Amino acid sequence: MTEPRPPWSPRRRRTLIGLGLAAVLFGLAGFGLPDQYGVTSLFLAALAAFLLVVATIVFVAVPGPGTVDVLLRSLTLSSAVLVVAVLLVLSTAGEPLRWVWVLAAVAAVAWVATAFWLTRRDGPAG
Repeated sequence: MTEPRPPWSPRRRRTLIGLGLAAVLFGLAGFGLPDQYGVTSLFLAALAAFLLVVATIVFVAVPGPGTVDVLLRSLTLSSAVLVVAVLLVLSTAGEPLRWVWVLAAVAAVAWVATAFWLTRRDGPAG
């Protein structure tokens, strides 16, 4: 039999509520503000909605405390992020914002190295 999921912490609930409110408020402001501010507000609403979806997925996938530790040790996820970051670096040759993807790739390399080191240090799970 499986153990019941622990209840979400108040911090997780506040995060999801805050992101949801931000998406709604920025979305409403996007329609009520003049064009130059409205478009920016709609982009912020889309960003907040995206982060709401990502946070919900992470909170469901990692049910208990220690979310950052679980994600930091995830060699599979860090490797996937590294692959995507390297592909973005390779596909943006000569572009003005390529440095952003180079920084993302460097951060992903650090994440993979950390996950590999933590996984090897603690030995096999289970």
